[in-house]
Amino acid sequence: MALVSGPDPRLRELAWFAVCCRALTLLLQALFNLLIPDHAADAFCPPRLSEPGLWDLLVERLLGGLSRWDAEHFLFIAERGYLYEHNCAFFPLYPLSVRAVAEGALWPLQRLLRLRSRLLLSAVLLNSLFSVLAAAALYELGCVVLQCRRVAFLAAVLFSVSPANVFMAAAYSESMFAFLAFSAMWQLEKGQSWLSGLLFSLASGVRANGLVNAGFFLYSRGKCFALQLQVGSGLVRKRPPLWKQLLSLASSAVLVCAGIFLPFALFQYYAYVRFCGPGTGREQTVPRPLLQLALDKGYRLAAVNGVKPPWCSRRFPVVYSYIQDAYWNVGLLRYFELRQIPNFLLALPVTLLGSWAAWTYVTANPRHCLTLGLARRKSEEEGKPRAGFCCPAVFVYVVHATVLLVFGFFCMHVQVLTRFLGSSSPILYWFSAHLLHEYEPLLRSEGTDNQSAAPHSEKSLLGKSGSCEKGTSANPVVRLLLNCTLITPLSKCVLGFFLSYWLLGLVLHCNFLPWT
Repeated sequence: MALVSGPDPRLRELAWFAVCCRALTLLLQALFNLLIPDHAADAFCPPRLSEPGLWDLLVERLLGGLSRWDAEHFLFIAERGYLYEHNCAFFPLYPLSVRAVAEGALWPLQRLLRLRSRLLLSAVLLNSLFSVLAAAALYELGCVVLQCRRVAFLAAVLFSVSPANVFMAAAYSESMFAFLAFSAMWQLEKGQSWLSGLLFSLASGVRANGLVNAGFFLYSRGKCFALQLQVGSGLVRKRPPLWKQLLSLASSAVLVCAGIFLPFALFQYYAYVRFCGPGTGREQTVPRPLLQLALDKGYRLAAVNGVKPPWCSRRFPVVYSYIQDAYWNVGLLRYFELRQIPNFLLALPVTLLGSWAAWTYVTANPRHCLTLGLARRKSEEEGKPRAGFCCPAVFVYVVHATVLLVFGFFCMHVQVLTRFLGSSSPILYWFSAHLLHEYEPLLRSEGTDNQSAAPHSEKSLLGKSGSCEKGTSANPVVRLLLNCTLITPLSKCVLGFFLSYWLLGLVLHCNFLPWT
């Protein structure tokens, strides 16, 4: 994936903008962390077992705002492993990567920084890299699916100022997951099924909702098979017998789906062996402050005194579902309480945007949706596929986003919907870009661009129109912000949502104040 060089000037512009957004994010979080006192939150906060040095204090001052809330879990796992039972809610690939960079690339700094500081620095560097790569992967995916480079570019730029921005920068797994998921979707659209399966498999080792991505592969293979059955009778003889086609389809689907589910299964097995196996006296090797923390907070250690957790005796001993239920009270309609109204209001913008996206697509493609996209369209037969958000290829992504939205709204802590959808689905960015591109006169004046086969010249990146001929940025979001008094109310709402959540997340999250 060429970020800096290549025939497409938009990719270079996107990389530069994404890097600038990362730099600004790091600067602002440091500023807010210095100016605003931390809230005394009831969050996981393990004791530091070694005295910080001067350089450790400096790292904490500059980057400490990115180690709040769940980031403490990831950094603790990277440093101590899965010591407490509830740590198993956080999947291992991201903390393993953080530890690898801290012990590898940052090894020369071990005389200056303790392990905890190197882990935090490693997490910030990794997430900065992954967020830039995720933006590039989203752009490439959009070019293939939407068949419109301008909308794809606008969507990728919006990703760089995502409402879930703070979680893309903090020591969370969102950036890594977004990069792997978008890259896997892109490779699948290009026909690279096995590479796509590998990336989806890695994604399921980062976050549990990566398992849902198996649906992309199943739908892709099922759609190819269904369309092959609908070709002209003259081509039937050139195809293998139906039973061979079914066998090939089933075998590839089973293998790839098994690969996607494998990291999840291995992690659940590891947790079972660690917490349900016979006691090995591990509690004697745990530092006393961490043992005291377990006693004070009620955290369960691995097989202490031979007492096994209740989930160990279940028919399917899955620690992840148990932790979500027992520690965070996650379940159907459990969050529907009067005191949670502020959190529902916090999730309202992304809920409305996701619902509007699904409604827009369904009303634009009713027949396509009713046939699940498995029926050959007349436009396909004529070789004139539609471009943009409402094109046929977007169907599976709309279904994926809608499933996540419905599940998150009814079964999860609803305030996490913004980062849940923002790191898992391109629909949030594609639909927002669609609204800006279709209903904002400043962007409509750029002309049409329905081709993804070859990028336009640098001169036609944004076209020439009106008062923006001189000094016009190639970045459509920057252009809209520079003309904020002229844009439509809809554009103000879309950009206001993205930028307000981008900024508020830095102010609140970095000081242990409640956020998404």
